[in-house]
Parts: sequence; C-alpha cells; structure tokens
Amino acid sequence: MIKIVQAEPVHAESIVQVCIEANRHTYQNLYSEETLKRIIGEFYYFDRIMDEILNTGREWNGWLAALDGEAVVGAIGGGLIDDRNAEIFVLYLNPFRRGEGIGTLLLYAYTELQRKWGAENQWVSVAEGNEKGIPFYEARGFQFVEQQKAYSSLEEENYTSLRYRRNIAEV
Repeated sequence: MIKIVQAEPVHAESIVQVCIEANRHTYQNLYSEETLKRIIGEFYYFDRIMDEILNTGREWNGWLAALDGEAVVGAIGGGLIDDRNAEIFVLYLNPFRRGEGIGTLLLYAYTELQRKWGAENQWVSVAEGNEKGIPFYEARGFQFVEQQKAYSSLEEENYTSLRYRRNIAEV
C-alpha cells in the first residue's frame, strides 16, 4: 500500500536516488549525457534535497514522498509562482513503478497542499518529446499553453519545455 507523506530528513537520500534514476530513465534519449550530468548535479544532491525538506514556504512548498513500506518510490515538489498560480517543479517515480497510480497519488496530494496556499491554477513544464510526462499531465486535465526554452538549458542548447496549466479550484 502506497502512503503519501510530507518528506522528512530520513527520506532525503532516497529522494535523491529516485530523482536521479527517473531523470536518467526519462531523458536518456532526449538530452545529451553532458546535459543529464549537469542537471542531476545541479538539482539532485543530498544537501540541496535536505535543505528543501527543512525549509518550506510559499515559493517552495516542500517535498512529498510516496512510500511503499519504508521505501521511497516517488517524490514531488513545487511552489507558488504568484498569488494564484502554483507550479509542480518536479515529479519523479522509481522507473520500475510506473503505471501503478503512484504519480497520480502524488499529484493529487500536492494539489491539495497548493490549494491550501491559495493556488487557483497549477502549472507544469514538460520537456518536449517527454512521452512519459506529456500524456500523464494531459490525462489529469492540464492543457498546453506555450513552449519556451527549457529552464536548465544553456544558451547554446536547444531544449524546449512545453508549459501546461490546469484550474485547481475545480479539480
């Protein structure tokens, strides 16, 4: 049975591992190895995740973890980008646990958290070509709004993100 919990320090290392494994699995055919290493090194390391577990607020609502027993099998994080709009910044699962509804449980738990912060809309950016993420978000009511240069792209890289939004006042 999967349980969704507010992440605690004991979960930090497992969240790092899930994010690294899922990142590699999701983007291995979309990004260069150099880009993958840079993104993983920038975002998914113990000290950063620990800090993000301990320090939460409007702009960073913290991590929620999906637990199967004591094992972290997924994690989600995000924050408010203005008074009415929230964003999911990261949602990753153990690549071998996809299709079990874990991502949906995480997303809906995080949606409730962001509603408590006053969010009416929820945004997400998905890498163009991410055939795991795009159908997932579209099936949960997110609608395509625009495309833009990917957040972590270097000037010379041509990676694109697709921006999606849904109204969470009605979900």
